Amino acid sequence: MLTSGHYQVEFLVIVATIGNTLGAMTTWGLGVLAAKKFPVAALLPEKKQKALNVVRNQGIWTLFFTWLPVIGDALCFAGGWLKLPFSQACLIIMLGKLGRYAVIAWMFV
Repeated sequence: MLTSGHYQVEFLVIVATIGNTLGAMTTWGLGVLAAKKFPVAALLPEKKQKALNVVRNQGIWTLFFTWLPVIGDALCFAGGWLKLPFSQACLIIMLGKLGRYAVIAWMFV
């Protein structure tokens, strides 16, 4: 879509950022629900336990890296599990996603 020239770059970046942030916040919400039903972290798969420990030790700013493949979803889930503040988590996740799509757009324009 970027290379077609039919759409404004800014519009595409904003739409991709919003969509990807909503998906990440859905995963964050699943983490909140899972923590209520299964409060013992030992029940989580190893990948999610690692992400839980990273977020617990490094803090909310680790959610900036949710744009990364493979570990991004686990970080979102861990943020929800730890019940990090919704608005702060959403803003930090959105900033990371925006940066990702801005760089992608810059590479193709």
